[in-house]
Amino acid sequence: MARNGSLRRNTAKVFIFLISLFVLGALAPLPSVSQRSSHFHFDKADEWKFEIRGDIFWKDGEPFRIIGGDLHYFRVHPEYWEDRLLRAKALGLNTIQTYVPWNLHEPRQGHLVFEGIADIISFLKLCKKLDLLVMLRAGPYICGEWDLGGFPAWLLSEEPAIRLRSSDPAFLGLVEKWWGILLPKISPLLYSNGGPIIMVQIENEFGSYGDDKAYLHHLVKLARGHLGDDILLYTTDGGARETLGKGTIPGDAVFSAVDFTTGDDPWPIFKLQKEFNAPGKSPPLSAEFYTGWLTHWGEKIASTDATFTATYLEKILSMNGSAVLYMAHGGTNFGFYSGANTGSNEADYKPDLTSYDYDAPIRESGDVNNVKYKALRRVIAKYSTEPLASIPPDNEKIGYGRIELDKVSFLYDMIGMKDLVDVVESENPISMEAIGQMFGFVLYASEYNPKGNGSMLSIPKVHDRAQVFISCSEDSGKRPTYIDVITRWSNRPINLPYLKCESKNKLLILVENMGRLNYGPYMFDRKGILSSVYLDSRPLYNWKMLPIPLQNLNEATQINPIILNARKGLPKRSARKKLKDKKNSVLQPAFYTGHFSVDKVRDTYISFKGWSKGIAFVNEINIGRFWPSAGPQCNLYVPAPMLRQGENTLVILELESPNTDLFVSSVDHPDFTCGPTRSTLRKSREHRLLSS
Repeated sequence: MARNGSLRRNTAKVFIFLISLFVLGALAPLPSVSQRSSHFHFDKADEWKFEIRGDIFWKDGEPFRIIGGDLHYFRVHPEYWEDRLLRAKALGLNTIQTYVPWNLHEPRQGHLVFEGIADIISFLKLCKKLDLLVMLRAGPYICGEWDLGGFPAWLLSEEPAIRLRSSDPAFLGLVEKWWGILLPKISPLLYSNGGPIIMVQIENEFGSYGDDKAYLHHLVKLARGHLGDDILLYTTDGGARETLGKGTIPGDAVFSAVDFTTGDDPWPIFKLQKEFNAPGKSPPLSAEFYTGWLTHWGEKIASTDATFTATYLEKILSMNGSAVLYMAHGGTNFGFYSGANTGSNEADYKPDLTSYDYDAPIRESGDVNNVKYKALRRVIAKYSTEPLASIPPDNEKIGYGRIELDKVSFLYDMIGMKDLVDVVESENPISMEAIGQMFGFVLYASEYNPKGNGSMLSIPKVHDRAQVFISCSEDSGKRPTYIDVITRWSNRPINLPYLKCESKNKLLILVENMGRLNYGPYMFDRKGILSSVYLDSRPLYNWKMLPIPLQNLNEATQINPIILNARKGLPKRSARKKLKDKKNSVLQPAFYTGHFSVDKVRDTYISFKGWSKGIAFVNEINIGRFWPSAGPQCNLYVPAPMLRQGENTLVILELESPNTDLFVSSVDHPDFTCGPTRSTLRKSREHRLLSS
């Protein structure tokens, strides 16, 4: 009995000693997350709890380091979500960060979409299944090289005009409605409820845009009202005093994370970060550690050295910091959702590629057999608390060969098939948004009296690219004559030659929306003709505007009569003719259609070398813009789930001149060698943040 009593007393002493160690460990700075005890005991109240104490992240009562990566569900085909998440997990990531683009989920006001590629709930549940935590960037603004920074374009049609990212009551009212839909959906998936979401971001790099604390506080109030007080809210801002001062909220209501240029010494920035968090509430976190960079049309493809990137990641992890790779996997800007940036002014317009490969370790097609993936994985393995999963093999890709195409119809012939009730009439041109056309193209038409020596046409403000045609008003069945192009970035007057007609001349201007600005002071980026149109310095009146519907990402094919009609209009192969003289086919927008057979369904790429500029659809799915004449992207990625065994259909809207042999190629590799052979000096991320 005495021996048993002694044993009980010794056991009690050991238990008290262990509890003391745990309490001291919670209060003291953590020497190394990787060295933490594997047998810490914690109170049951700590289960499903993620918090910050002592400048450390704590998960279920144990110290935790975030080794995360951005992977956006809306840039990956849903059937590949698990594939890409497993590749991220094999890289050593324990957390996935993703934006939530409002415009994908509410493309038209009141029309909500949470299916297909917009099924965020299924994506989050998949993260949970794979034991990956989630940092959710809920918006309402996301940036992300995504059209209008994730805001739905219909916000730009509100009258009077609202002020985006501000405490404008009209704007806040719309945000309240949106978050009133989104946040209750994600609330059951918060970590405290057994879900994967450990943190929710309320704004993104706001300090580079504005200084409106009332707006930020309102977002916090909304988020707390729907998500409760336990969830960690956070902001991300550039690692400079000015941006942090404008973009953060003093106190401990919101955690302030930072981002900065890869290659900067992280620790002085983390020291600055602490000044913008409450005492003990500033674990060092780079919420966007850049593994690569974005690319605009006309630039050389962005590339970042793998060893350099891995070295700077280790500078963070070796001293117990946390980091989120931006991007771990970039993916693709399918449809019309790629965004744009500006340089020194609004006219210095730089649209983004369809590919969002980003030179990330997991490439656009999911490939991981590359130097960058291996270099980053070696670093992460040193600081991971668990052995890393084995690396999955790259998915097979197949080139299905040459795809012969037929010109089905010129665009203007297809427009003639449309019901003219879609036409909007106005004294002056009005924006795309004002006539309810959010993406793609609008045709502007008016009439004028020709002059014997021609007329000078000028459009002070066109967003983004206008192709100008003229015809005789009485020639309703005759195809118009191409004259020239006016662009946002090189706007100049053009001469309209004299065209002898029985009555007036008709002026037709086809305007393409190439992607709304997603960053900077000019984000209120309406599309179309946004000024008067001048002939010989006099405004031209009485306009008709015809929206041209081409389906966007995740839209039902039945709303797209033009593409369906183009597909149905495919002539027999015997009727196909090679274009003998390219000059005769130049600069007339037209639809081209072809079929290709697939025996083994695998990923592929469509090569548009020899073509000019346009949009492509595979099996009625908008796979994005091509523009090989500007480059650098030659090929569009087509994931296997978009294909089917047997016959597949390709429809192309070529805006200018096709390949004279009327074919494209299905190949098994990406290609970023098209366009002018010049490199463009890109500003660093930090400079972009500080100069906005």
